[in-house]
Amino acid sequence: MQHIFNTDLTSALYTDMYQISMAHSHFNYSRQNEQVAFDYFFRKQPYSGGFTIFSGLGELLALLQEFKFSSRDIDWLYKHGFNDGFLEYLRDFSFKGTVHSMREGEIVFPQEPIVRVEGNIVEAQLAETVLLNYLNFQSLVATKAARIKLVARGAALSEFGLRRAQGIGGMFASRAALTGGFTSTSNVLAASIYDVPAVGTMAHAYIQSYDGELEAFRSFAKVNPEGCVLLVDTYDTLKSGVPNAITVAKEMEQEGHKLMGIRLDSGDLAYLAKQSREMLDAAGLNYVKIVASNQLDEHIIKSLFEQGAPIDVFGVGTNLATGKPDAALDGVYKLSMADGEPRLKLSENIKKTTLPGLKQVYRFTDEAGNFVADAVALIGDAIPDTIHHPYEPDKSMSLQGYTSQPLLELVMQDGKPTNAPVPVLEVAAYATERLSKLTEEYKRFENPHIYKVGVSKQLLDLRTELRNKYKKDL
Repeated sequence: MQHIFNTDLTSALYTDMYQISMAHSHFNYSRQNEQVAFDYFFRKQPYSGGFTIFSGLGELLALLQEFKFSSRDIDWLYKHGFNDGFLEYLRDFSFKGTVHSMREGEIVFPQEPIVRVEGNIVEAQLAETVLLNYLNFQSLVATKAARIKLVARGAALSEFGLRRAQGIGGMFASRAALTGGFTSTSNVLAASIYDVPAVGTMAHAYIQSYDGELEAFRSFAKVNPEGCVLLVDTYDTLKSGVPNAITVAKEMEQEGHKLMGIRLDSGDLAYLAKQSREMLDAAGLNYVKIVASNQLDEHIIKSLFEQGAPIDVFGVGTNLATGKPDAALDGVYKLSMADGEPRLKLSENIKKTTLPGLKQVYRFTDEAGNFVADAVALIGDAIPDTIHHPYEPDKSMSLQGYTSQPLLELVMQDGKPTNAPVPVLEVAAYATERLSKLTEEYKRFENPHIYKVGVSKQLLDLRTELRNKYKKDL
């Protein structure tokens, strides 16, 4: 019996069955060499917010480089009725396509192409599911992390979500949280892979395993004098936990060590943090930090600071690692070019009618370097000086006087990444720098401004032309 951890997760079976069924059909009609292009984009901001952090590209490129069918994969497909010629084709399959993408950590918005995949129709189609799987989830969690960082007032942020994450998705959640601005994780494997600090305190079970709380604190501090954080709410936070932590902190001072912190994991965190701070300071332990955990998110952390809670470190788990409450980013992967011709998905809902052709996205900034608007234009056309609303074409915006920057760049050619992998903390630094260029009205939690993403006149005309053509043919 196979289990997930003795299965190669770079297998091209990491897809939906309909992708392979379509590839089978394309092959049997000798279409496997037909060249196509797909766009990845999303339609709605998560968390009713004003921005999204693009995350997951590094992991995706690494996977596509190894995306193949093993002999065991071929044997499994044979049992499911695929013909011999197609299976022989898959035996030699590898992804050799070209990928243009925005830089990982970029601030992105609905309806604009974030990634473009070009290649033959089989490889580009087979890449869809894994691309959506990697980018949607990691972008969702990275955005959640960035929202938390926005309200954390410089407090240290550590990701604690592995135990509540959806299986091995916990690994991607840890990476995405780091992309969004967290600086450490309790996930030891993620810390090892991504070369970031691993942090941890203790569980209530450790304290309960001793006859007394003070004995438990002493034993832990003796073995872990560096970075020691004591969990103070197992029995009574203010009558027992904090006083015992103070006792141990004083004993540690005599041994030449310092208690790093205490952790609050239940109760009224604002009240307990204030009382704990007073008790620690009165004991001359102003250097001891207060760590808070327990079902935290951006709204609770914002409220804690509004109540004056003197918290130095937040450990955020479930709500971050699961992307709560949204659970998913609605990213999609749509065909935009086939056999040299621009393609369009038609819909009665104009918002679901796609943008055809090969496109570039230009970001326009003002004199201070702040983001103003994004323009989607056809490759080969001039950089637009006016953008049009994609669904209300009578609305337009002049871009005169602003500076433009193309966002889509070549990141993979012939199935090989064009650059060395970027460490996750460098991705995080880029995300932070780019988010600083988005003005405050887009970052507020209630009724944020909607960032303007428009299309060029040429692209708008092409979409209208194709819509009319397809409707005429119906």
